[in-house]
Amino acid sequence: MFARKIKVEVVQPHGPRDCPLSWLDSFCMRSFTGRTAFDETLPVGDGQLEASFRVDLEPLQRDMEEWMTRKFGGGDLIRLRLTPEP
Repeated sequence: MFARKIKVEVVQPHGPRDCPLSWLDSFCMRSFTGRTAFDETLPVGDGQLEASFRVDLEPLQRDMEEWMTRKFGGGDLIRLRLTPEP
């Protein structure tokens, strides 16, 4: 649907893993940031996110980490790596 493909990985001590689709879906389906550009994101699979070119990856990563830490971290900080795919 969107032209830009982004790989989303959870960074862990034993190596990165694809961010679960359920986590991406939980973030993308919520409107808690107040940033309308984030409405232009679509989770398409584990570790796979599509977005418009209006979405700035730095604030997106920051907000995703904050949301996922609260929702799925169980007291642990969740760090992500967002990488645009060619």
